[in-house]
Amino acid sequence: MANSNIYYSTTTDFANGVPNYSVPSQVSQAGGSKENRINNPNTSIYYGLFRDSGEFRNAIKSYVIHVLGWGYECQSVRNKVLLDHISGNGKETFWKIMYKHLRCKKWNGDAFTQIIKDDDGDLLNLKNLDPNRTAIITDENSIILRFEYTQADGTVKKLKPEEVLYSSNDPEIDEPLGVAETEAVKWVIEAMIESGIDQRRMMHFDSVRVLYVDETDTTRLAKLKTELASGIKNGNVVILTCKPEEAKFEDLVVPPIDAFIRYQNWLEGKFYSQLGISKVSIGGTTENNTEASAKVNMVITEPVWIKEITELETDIKNQIGIEIKINRQPSLMDNMQTDEAANTGQTKLEYQGSQ
Repeated sequence: MANSNIYYSTTTDFANGVPNYSVPSQVSQAGGSKENRINNPNTSIYYGLFRDSGEFRNAIKSYVIHVLGWGYECQSVRNKVLLDHISGNGKETFWKIMYKHLRCKKWNGDAFTQIIKDDDGDLLNLKNLDPNRTAIITDENSIILRFEYTQADGTVKKLKPEEVLYSSNDPEIDEPLGVAETEAVKWVIEAMIESGIDQRRMMHFDSVRVLYVDETDTTRLAKLKTELASGIKNGNVVILTCKPEEAKFEDLVVPPIDAFIRYQNWLEGKFYSQLGISKVSIGGTTENNTEASAKVNMVITEPVWIKEITELETDIKNQIGIEIKINRQPSLMDNMQTDEAANTGQTKLEYQGSQ
């Protein structure tokens, strides 16, 4: 019997029972020893998220295609011949290797590609390295001394700095390591996958009915559960030997889909915002999107592509010794200025309609 005496009232302990969010601390991996071994501890986790999340994988792929999709040019005929003979694993091209290199840089934070040259210093080949098996060795001043690559048989191959094309994604302070884009969107990706799995499970079991029975005998309950499962699976009629008031069926109702869609849309918006990539700029569309807003999105995103192109061109020139020119996608700025000029009296990038 419930006690209704106010003397026995009490309070909950949310302060200690419900933890508050705290920002995780970060410490530089640069180190100050004579030799410091630095690697990417989360590579396998990030790679799993990249492979498992279609939205994330396609966002990174579309981003890299936007950067590299227009090809490249070599001012030097000799350099062009060298790059044309790059075969990677035997069936690759220079451009495919760079495509994989840049993708790895974005989802992992760091990308490593082995540079193979002949005795005369001419480029022979390039091979992508697994970042999960690549370590950076630095000195007390955070200068890279060498790279160490653990091969399939467990032996460690030491590579000089000039033997590895190394690209890092937006490194901070004195660290040589870059920051993986996966780090920012990990929570959102997991939330999208989890909610999708939950909704799919509920939709799958929508045809299942809940059976309430007034029974305490565990043996009889076990037999009932077996017969019920078999009946549902085979589409048979389930016969219950009990009084009507002792058992009843109730349909399992799936919650309204609108709430799930709104939650997914919110997660998707958060995903692209944290990833720092405009959804429109990689071929997607947003609700109530207009031609004007899509063009503005493309124009304001252009510096992002240019930054990425410039960094890759510089890495290839400084580390491989070959200068290339990556072709830029045609800008929409001229198109927008033409549209703006067509609207008499307009001084802003907006439609000047009749009054």
